[in-house]
Order: sequence, then C-alpha cells, then structure tokens
Amino acid sequence: MIALKRFGQNFLVDKNILSLIISRAELNSNDCVLEIGPGHGVLTRALLAEKIYCLHAIELDERLRPELEELEKNEKNFNLHWGDAVKFDYNSLNPFPNKVIANIPYNITTPLIWNLLKFSSRGLKYFLFMLQKEAALRIIAEPDTKERYPLGVTIEAMGQAAIVKNVSKKCFRPIPDVDSAVVEIKIEKNFDLLNNSLWSGLLHKGFAHRRKTLINNLKGFNNISDIKLHEIFESADINKNIRAEDLTCGQWQKIFFQVRD
Repeated sequence: MIALKRFGQNFLVDKNILSLIISRAELNSNDCVLEIGPGHGVLTRALLAEKIYCLHAIELDERLRPELEELEKNEKNFNLHWGDAVKFDYNSLNPFPNKVIANIPYNITTPLIWNLLKFSSRGLKYFLFMLQKEAALRIIAEPDTKERYPLGVTIEAMGQAAIVKNVSKKCFRPIPDVDSAVVEIKIEKNFDLLNNSLWSGLLHKGFAHRRKTLINNLKGFNNISDIKLHEIFESADINKNIRAEDLTCGQWQKIFFQVRD
C-alpha cells in the first residue's frame, strides 16, 4: 500500500526498534493501551502479544479497514476506532487507557500531544512516542535554547521526558526526509494543568514573537494591565528583558499562579 503524505504516513519496519519500544513500555496484564495510527498493525500485533488488558487503536486511513478489522475480529481485547486522532473524543474510550504507545504521524505531533496530556487527570500518565527528531529535541529542550517551546515547558511542569533512542530514517518505509526518536513521557504531577486553558494561553502568548521580550508579548494577556504585569515580573524576580525561551519552568509557574489569581 502506498503511504499517503497527507496522513503523514511512514511505516516502521525495523524489528529491533519495535522490540525496544515493547520492552521500554514494561507492559502488564493491567495495562489498557492507546495506539495512534496503527497502519498495517505491526506495532499493534506486538502490543497484543504482550497480553495486555486491552488495546484501543485510532486510524484515519479507510484503506486499512479490511486488515485492521480482520485483526479486531480475531483479538477480543482489541478495540478499533476510526477518525481523526486530533479531534477524537477520548472520553468515549472504555476502559480508559493508562498508556499511549504510538508511531505518531509527524504532521499532527504537537496538537495531538497537547490534547492527550489533558487526560492525565483520568489516569493517562505514560506516553511512548516515535517522533520526528526535531520535535523530540523541542520536547526535551532546556531553558536558554532556541528549541524551547510551550509543549516542552508544559511536559516539564507535569513530569519528565527523555529521548530513549535516536532512530534512522532508514527504519521506515517509505523512507522519510528526517530522522526520528523514541521519546518517553511520564506525567507525575499537576495532572489538571491543561484543564485550565489559561496555562496554554499564557505560554502561546509568551512564545508568539520570539524576538520580542516576554513582557511585551504578554501585554494585554487576560486583561492584565501593564502596571500589574510589571509587578508580576518584579515579585517573581524575573528580568523584564528576558525572552520566553530563557525562562525556567519554575518561573513560568510563578507567572501563571499570579495571572490565575
């Protein structure tokens, strides 16, 4: 089957990388796993072989329906769902997953992860993703680096992320233009953080114009006056000439707490 560029399809064919993913996830009989974009079911079959409690898979490409529905028919703990993973109603999943393991289509990486993190409060706290290497580096980027961006700050505020393995583009068919990386995300705190749109709004406003100082980017945010904004920076001991990518996670949280209150 020809992979479609509009779906961001690149199918993993390297069995060593597949084994690493399964091993790293430390699956057991209590795990309910969510897979995004099962494709031809290579990772799907490997997950089911681990005798997990259940597996939900969300696929958009209708051309894959015959082989995936055949797999669903033969696996009683496999639940297949059709639709756009970014727009999918995850609250409808029953039982609800506690882990996500997926080779994410590169064109939906950021909006999908933002969406999935919202369900940490429901117990979705472990993520093992195959991502474009550039996206992986942004997720783990430290302060004072150009790769720093809102999603990475958010994951740091909620837990931790690490690159488990860099993956050559030769491990996929068709071969993409870029290398990939396996990224592990563990959510350990602030499970309700993204249930408040103020946090993501603050970060996206702050990073909107990278050449501007953060205080200039935040002007007018949440109807805060310039005087109040300067007071917030002063009380949080944040330099008024600082740019968004230079802040630590702790400094972002200090601003958030005062804006929220």
